[in-house]
Amino acid sequence: MKTYIFPIEVEQEEDGRWSAVVPSLAGCATWGQTQQEAVKSLQEAIDAYIATLREMGKPIPKPPANGEIIEAPVLAVVV
Repeated sequence: MKTYIFPIEVEQEEDGRWSAVVPSLAGCATWGQTQQEAVKSLQEAIDAYIATLREMGKPIPKPPANGEIIEAPVLAVVV
């Protein structure tokens, strides 16, 4: 198994909801009423995203290079 670590962006919207996105996985984004709910939903979305890529025989996009400094929250995915 291989572990991928994806930087995520989480921010509170004007209406109070929280949005969460994985910039390196095109279209992989969720929201929640709380920050924790948004991040939990994002973990589920990442799992589904990667499962779909594998079913389609497509490669999993690589997270930023090891030398790149990550100053954002991250989620780890084991595949």
